[in-house]
Amino acid sequence: MGWDTYNAYGLAYNETTIRDNADRLVSLGFRDLGYDVVIFDDAMTERDRSANGSLVENQEKFPSGLHALSDELHALSLKYGVYSSAGRFTCGSYPGSLGYEQQDARWWADLGADYLKYDNCFNEGQAGTQKLSYDRYGAMANALNATGRNITYSLCNWGDDKVWEWGCTISNSARMSGDSNSFDQPSNGCPCDADEFYCQKFPGYQCSVLNILGKASYIAGRSGPGFWIDLDMLEVGNGGMTTAEYRTHFTMWSAIKSPLIMGNKLYDLSPEDYAILTNPAVIALNQDPGGSAIARRFVQQVDTKDRWGVGEIQVWQGSLWQGDQVVVFLNAANETQGLDVPLWRIFGTPGNELSLRSWDMYDLWAENVTMLADVARQVLNGTLELGPKTQGYYNASRISWREGLAANDTRLLGSFEGTVEAGGTVSAEVGAHDVKAWRFRLVGKNRLQKKDEL
Repeated sequence: MGWDTYNAYGLAYNETTIRDNADRLVSLGFRDLGYDVVIFDDAMTERDRSANGSLVENQEKFPSGLHALSDELHALSLKYGVYSSAGRFTCGSYPGSLGYEQQDARWWADLGADYLKYDNCFNEGQAGTQKLSYDRYGAMANALNATGRNITYSLCNWGDDKVWEWGCTISNSARMSGDSNSFDQPSNGCPCDADEFYCQKFPGYQCSVLNILGKASYIAGRSGPGFWIDLDMLEVGNGGMTTAEYRTHFTMWSAIKSPLIMGNKLYDLSPEDYAILTNPAVIALNQDPGGSAIARRFVQQVDTKDRWGVGEIQVWQGSLWQGDQVVVFLNAANETQGLDVPLWRIFGTPGNELSLRSWDMYDLWAENVTMLADVARQVLNGTLELGPKTQGYYNASRISWREGLAANDTRLLGSFEGTVEAGGTVSAEVGAHDVKAWRFRLVGKNRLQKKDEL
């Protein structure tokens, strides 16, 4: 979890940008929720290397020096994220690290880096097979390990060469698609249809949330503790989507266990966006100790069509720690839809053991779970200090997600909505481009026990 410069600023950021947003990470409670890495995304250096091949920090952008900024972030209990590309140049045409892996890794380690986002631009044709990509990205993995510093390694190769099949052995996360920038709008830059199996030759860019979810539905299960499928940075707060669409975006990224990296201007958030990004019951899905990604159970076309011809509903379900389940109804159509879904369809097959149990349902977006707009507005303008009694806020630096879930902290569970009996049906109305999301807990003593391995 963290914050990245690129979505909101592109290459036009500097040390003031970093300081302003880092201060907001702390004052708005984001750091204590877990958003604790600050990523300098491209344009960190001068356009040319030094005579000995070393990277040279961009003095115009960072007159105080990158090392000083690293120290400032660490003093705030934040982590320092750096950027490069496994190519001759970065995507912004600054020096890339292909052929300079050991030298660059040492440079970042000396600066105190904690995280590396490693892109795929100008790769000089060293892609097209899994072996080519693995070797190119593996060289940096070896270089980072050789520094002796603990640096989180995030591959940003857009899903080239089925990165989910080999990235887990050399990295901590890997992008699986082109960038997101809308909820459902088609783009010539992202030609693959959301329902078409993953487009291997051209992952694309400017992909929509629905397009990325369609691709992720086939591979989300490759995520797990130590390696996460990355659906790209969060767009919440950047404009261009409705509150309902941002709610869907954030819910699905959380439940699929994508890294939650904000890409917004933290001093320009609306109360609604702030409430979405701080919802503890939804973040608890992302930080669940089990680390299991949600799976799409089925897609159903509906009669009404929206402006892009999507007109469908989706049902997703996944396992959580200690036997809980997450269930999401996603309405991609342009009108409110009433859904009646039997438990066996939610859990995948008729007669599924989970569908023969009774479940208490906890709404993850109920009004008494999220931060109210008036409360969010006061926090944003500095007239209300965050604390244990602030509705819709949780301090994970004091009580970890694991500890909170183990203690049944109601802020992490959602709001009790009712019980669905064994073999029953879950009914809900879901607004256009919105979600209905629940945590399911077994009723009474029916909690499933983990079976011993034979």
